Amino acid sequence: MRLKDKVAIITGGGSGIGKEGAVLYCKEGAKVVVADFSEENGQKTVAELKDAGFEVSFFKVNVVDGKQVKEMVDFTIEKYGRVDVLVNNAGITQDSMLLKMTDEQFDRVIDINLKGVFNCSREVAAKMIEQGSGRIINTSSVVGVYGNVGQTNYAATKAGVIGMTKSWAKELGPKGITVNAVAPGYIQTEMTKKIPEKLLEMIKEKTPLKRLGQPLDVAKVYLFLASSEADFLNGTVVNVDGGLVL
Repeated sequence: MRLKDKVAIITGGGSGIGKEGAVLYCKEGAKVVVADFSEENGQKTVAELKDAGFEVSFFKVNVVDGKQVKEMVDFTIEKYGRVDVLVNNAGITQDSMLLKMTDEQFDRVIDINLKGVFNCSREVAAKMIEQGSGRIINTSSVVGVYGNVGQTNYAATKAGVIGMTKSWAKELGPKGITVNAVAPGYIQTEMTKKIPEKLLEMIKEKTPLKRLGQPLDVAKVYLFLASSEADFLNGTVVNVDGGLVL
């Protein structure tokens, strides 16, 4: 198994891509902390995985709250003794055109998608430095590379995640910690359900593989970046978009 005896924290692990990541990590031998703001989603995912015989725990967390993030990491260390992998998967959208976007919409997306990644990574990195090893995997987006109409706040956060990824790769690499990012394209999750069907069909036509992505498509990259197969990858951004932005 590719993650045998590894300990992983996955934020936003209760649903969508994060849930698929948790399932895959468990199947590959990891002990997983499913961290999510939604207790309902998180507990449901953990119950399913426990019923399947996996070692998994739930921790309710608001990644914007530094105190809660510290408690999440302390919980993981106390229960499992270490943390080998952090997947910064939690994120939201609150789309609006520039002239109509409110301060509240802008600030909320910045707080969760950008500051949340900072909070979790800073707390986990301290533990990984003590261990002398670790993997931090950040979830960006192709929107963070190419921009998108109506997503000023979201694109800004996802571009920021790439900037942080590359900075931390340089800072933490000498300490045995790799930091990489995944940039999904249009993946079939609750987030994309808000997009009109006509637009989704246009996106499928523009994608060389002629389909939208599935959460598992992204989760497989989470797995690869956490495994020994990615030992020499650091500061990379992996597009998972079916060739949409070639």
